[in-house]
Amino acid sequence: MHAVYKISSDFDEDPFGLVALHSSMEDFELVYHINRVLHSKFRRCKEDFQLTPQLTFPIFEWRDEKNDRDWLLVTNNCISEDALIRSDLFQGEPSFAKHHFVQELKEVDYLIKILHDDMDVEEEVVKPLLRIRKMVTAYTVDPNKLKSKNNLILL
Repeated sequence: MHAVYKISSDFDEDPFGLVALHSSMEDFELVYHINRVLHSKFRRCKEDFQLTPQLTFPIFEWRDEKNDRDWLLVTNNCISEDALIRSDLFQGEPSFAKHHFVQELKEVDYLIKILHDDMDVEEEVVKPLLRIRKMVTAYTVDPNKLKSKNNLILL
């Protein structure tokens, strides 16, 4: 009889922190303020993250060489045009649908993923972000409690 070994699906998964942001700012404006308060250097990626052929989410990244950390900021909302054939009063008008990068966090506007080994995310990230004038709120999220965690791992 042979032994069977199974490798856990999260075996090679790096630990990461997740911060949810609620703000009505456009992504470029938010990144400007984040860079100012965190002394970061987020830059927009050349290509957006493509979840499906119809759904793309803008991504901003920053490689913190000093602390050996990778940071990613992603927009949690995406609006797509649906190709519905309608025969009502609004015939010929486009229909739009709102999609979310992380389904369980529909009310969240942006997410920051921080790849790190040991960091006090609450103290080093959340508290400074709350000083941004147009930031409604910011808080940490436990990624292990999310069903759509795979979207975050793919980033």
